[in-house]
Amino acid sequence: MSTCGYDPLAEIAEAVRVLRDGGLVAFPTETVYGLGADAASADAVAKIFKVKGRPAEHPVIVHFASADAAFQWARDIPDAARKLAQAFWPGPLTLILHRAAHVPDAVTGGQDTVGLRVPSHPVARELLAQFGGGVAAPSANKFGRISPTRAEHVRDDLGPDAVLVLEGGAAEVGIESTIVDLTRDRAVLLRPGHIRPEDIERVLGEAPLAPDAEAPRASGTLEGHYAPRAALKLARRTEIIDLLVTNRGRRIAVLALEVTVPRLATALLRVVPAVPAPYAQSLYANLRELDAAHPDLIIVESPPDTPSWAAVRDRLTRAEKGLTKAERPKRGGAVAAPDGQRPAPSPEASVDPAQEPAGGAAGPVETNS
Repeated sequence: MSTCGYDPLAEIAEAVRVLRDGGLVAFPTETVYGLGADAASADAVAKIFKVKGRPAEHPVIVHFASADAAFQWARDIPDAARKLAQAFWPGPLTLILHRAAHVPDAVTGGQDTVGLRVPSHPVARELLAQFGGGVAAPSANKFGRISPTRAEHVRDDLGPDAVLVLEGGAAEVGIESTIVDLTRDRAVLLRPGHIRPEDIERVLGEAPLAPDAEAPRASGTLEGHYAPRAALKLARRTEIIDLLVTNRGRRIAVLALEVTVPRLATALLRVVPAVPAPYAQSLYANLRELDAAHPDLIIVESPPDTPSWAAVRDRLTRAEKGLTKAERPKRGGAVAAPDGQRPAPSPEASVDPAQEPAGGAAGPVETNS
């Protein structure tokens, strides 16, 4: 969609009107684009769940213009919450607190806790300031699928005219907020993100714990989530070549680290730097572009298993698990075609003809590793 003649202030004013009338607005944040509704209206929030196909028991995060406004939706607020808010708000951090009496079940999934966040994106901040209340907003995409980091992603998922979409460019962070539960004596990290455990430890003086069976349900923490339509498999570089051989004759896409993969068509290959922040910022856009090429399988080179990559690994692990049984890799690495998707293309469909050896697609596959 062209933004020629786009008036952001006029669009924000229109978005505020839509929210006050009980409608939905998609808006940019520094993490991903959110699908927002008036958090105080159960009927408005119900529209989010309908549009996304989201389970009713799955809570949503409520966004505010300031910490003071956010904390009005909580009770028994611990000092740790105020310290983290002071350090990281506005920013990509969600705090789970005990809900205030007026908070509707629609945003909590019926729990006694509520997720609160103050985003830093200027469009989101202006929208929230003008609206004056809380805006419930999960990611603006179909439930369980790849989160949108650009306005066009929202339109691709929800339809060009489904909701008003505020333009805000590509998301700066690119993955969802860190979620910290503060409803017990010790902070618990429910979802890793741009703000890392060591960042939290510097503020609180102790590292957050890992979630246990008593942890509240929170956005984006289901075992399977963030998934493309194609099957996705994490693999080490040495395994990628084996998978390409095992799945010869299928349409395979690859998201690789640093080094290219020979003989893949341009539309089926993305090579990205092995640096956590820029990798995260472009992750969902890269997965969407590869998925748009209609592969049978997207192979993602496994990122390093180090603390700085924890958030990226979390998203990719959930994306890999977010598959039906029919989409999961068979023994030996071959992949069944997902239900309802087109049949496998001809063997050369994944191969760049300019790089195809004389032996054709059945020829040996080489790697630069």
